[in-house]
Amino acid sequence: MLPSFSAWMPRTTPISAKERFRSAVGALLGVLATGSLCRLAVGDGGTLPTLIAPIGASAVLLFAVPSSPLAQPWSILGGNVVAALVGVTAATLVPEPLVAAALAVGLAIGLMASLRCIHPPSGAVALTAVLGGPAVRHLGYGFVLWPVAANSVLLLAVALLFNNLLGRSYPHRTIGPAAERDARRPAPAAGLGFSSADIDAVLAENDQLLDVDRRDLEAILRQAEIRSYRRRAGLATCSAVMRRDAVAVAPGAPIAEALRLMRDRAADALPVTDERARVLGMVTRADLLDKPAWDRAGPRLGILRRLRLTVERGRAPQGNVEDIMTAPVARLFPEAPLADAVRLMASTGLHNLPVVGPDGRLIGLVSQPDLLVALLAETADSRRAGGAGAA
Repeated sequence: MLPSFSAWMPRTTPISAKERFRSAVGALLGVLATGSLCRLAVGDGGTLPTLIAPIGASAVLLFAVPSSPLAQPWSILGGNVVAALVGVTAATLVPEPLVAAALAVGLAIGLMASLRCIHPPSGAVALTAVLGGPAVRHLGYGFVLWPVAANSVLLLAVALLFNNLLGRSYPHRTIGPAAERDARRPAPAAGLGFSSADIDAVLAENDQLLDVDRRDLEAILRQAEIRSYRRRAGLATCSAVMRRDAVAVAPGAPIAEALRLMRDRAADALPVTDERARVLGMVTRADLLDKPAWDRAGPRLGILRRLRLTVERGRAPQGNVEDIMTAPVARLFPEAPLADAVRLMASTGLHNLPVVGPDGRLIGLVSQPDLLVALLAETADSRRAGGAGAA
């Protein structure tokens, strides 16, 4: 029995009609601009080719799926140039065209994979270098520069301009808040469910090239995991778990004062508030360890950080809490569900978040340990209720 027609169709991610229209217009403009500029360069009666067919396939990737690893700038430039070099070399050394064509495509794929610049249209570039006819053979290694490199650079320039004007991320950056996270912070939600090492191990076991950025894959999985936690977190709110005796520190307090308060309170973080108790930021253990320089006298600002803060603010720093605090910082409201706290901690990498009232004034602090205890207790209550209902 033959499979249904739908079984032959790929299960792609859904995109809107607006996005489909953008992709078509981008490819149209990209190929038109590339061809027009190349025609101006060689003239109507020139013997040099204006466009090569693989550029049409490159346009599909750069404008329809710009987030694909196969569509990134190094992919198109490196892939097309490498494939052209291999194709010309094969055509020069191997007299049989079909054998030369097969060798060119196979070797090009191997080299692109090794150089991390796999670009599917580059296979057609290698083939064109061998079977493109007398005009291409006459160019020899000049074919690499014109039209291959010239076409690729121009099309890439249009893709960079078009995609970024439309708000697309190109060259592609990791989706979600992880892309903006300080590299020194732990991965978001590192303690939830799976680790980055787990993803790497599974990908290594499958041993296949996936047409998705490795970081995007992790970000999507983590966001799905957070949504799962949010769905299961029930109706418990932050007011039920927040610590109302949170001690704050002023932005103008010396760094040593924040250190003393953390030691006295055995705290991992302190809210930073102004004279009206409005939250300005947070100072964490990581801030104290990473941002100041340490000597026998205690923490102080290093010369490089002083220079950077002076340039950013237009005034010299005083070595106070505001010079090392994390700001701005996400805030919670008392009525917010616990799942919101989970999501914000996962996306920011912070283990403590301030709880504020409608006026922005500090009223409490939610810590990761208290949050986990509350979620575990709620899960246990739900299981007991389910068991009682079944009985």
